[in-house]
Amino acid sequence: MVSALVSAGLVALLLWALLVGLSVARGGAVSEGLKLFGVTRPPPPPPEKDPPKPVRNFRPAGEAAPPNFRAKPTEIVAPEPVVTMPLPPPPVVVAPVAGPGTQASAGAADVPGPGTGAGGEGDGFGAGGSGDGDGAGDVPPRRVGGRIRDSDYPLAAGEEGVGGTVGVRFVVEVDGRVPSCEVTRSSGSRLLDDTTCRLIVQRFRYRPAQDARGRPFRSVIVQNETWVVREEMEE
Repeated sequence: MVSALVSAGLVALLLWALLVGLSVARGGAVSEGLKLFGVTRPPPPPPEKDPPKPVRNFRPAGEAAPPNFRAKPTEIVAPEPVVTMPLPPPPVVVAPVAGPGTQASAGAADVPGPGTGAGGEGDGFGAGGSGDGDGAGDVPPRRVGGRIRDSDYPLAAGEEGVGGTVGVRFVVEVDGRVPSCEVTRSSGSRLLDDTTCRLIVQRFRYRPAQDARGRPFRSVIVQNETWVVREEMEE
């Protein structure tokens, strides 16, 4: 009985401890109430002031400045290269009369003497100044037709005021015609150079060069053609 009472007391104590420890405390009342905030509109802006009236200036207006000059840059153009063709070797003129010696010709001394060359005076077989020989030298070509006129001056070159001297070299065939022409010295104008050679080939006609026996042979002529710009003076 005593043991049962002690056990029942312990169980009751244990149950009381559990109830006390597991109990939840309720919260208290809220101390602060709900606060309300009021939103007010911003004040209107102040009225704008009237802008100041412009002040009229009675002074006369000045003239506008003259326009500025615009400088045009000079175009840089590389000059065309001038290609100078080498001249062909001159034709070998043989002696009209056979004679001793190792030269192809009979000589051309400028002192009088009894030689067989073309001296100033002598009794040789050459064409001396006053010798009594029976030989004769070569006859150079002679132009018999065609020329370059002032009216052939190119209009484009005249507007630019271009002139100059053109050095040319051309061949005269045995029939007296000029088959080709080339520029050996430029005038500085491609138009003048081309015009000079074109007119020489189209117009020039020659009596061909002849040897001592009257046989024509091919020859080369080197000469200059000058173009001059003539300005008409107005009175």
